[in-house]
Amino acid sequence: MLPSVRKAKYLRNYLIEVKFNDGTKKVIDFEPWLTGPIFRPLRSKTYFKKFFVDGPTIAWPNGADIAPETLYVAEALKPTIETKFRSAGLD
Repeated sequence: MLPSVRKAKYLRNYLIEVKFNDGTKKVIDFEPWLTGPIFRPLRSKTYFKKFFVDGPTIAWPNGADIAPETLYVAEALKPTIETKFRSAGLD
């Protein structure tokens, strides 16, 4: 099954909590992707917050989006904030 974004919630800065179709929930830092002409407007936090779930991924009004499998796999390689809190006993 290919990953698909089901819900997304803004947290702070460039962090969005994303829930995928398999129930996985991740806190994703989008800042590393905010380069190049299509993503440059998203550096404005006011504009960044205008994201929405569009089909299987997160998108912005200017047409910017990131493939859901990229979101799913890239974040699987590093611990999320949620995991850090749990390991520190802060949940």
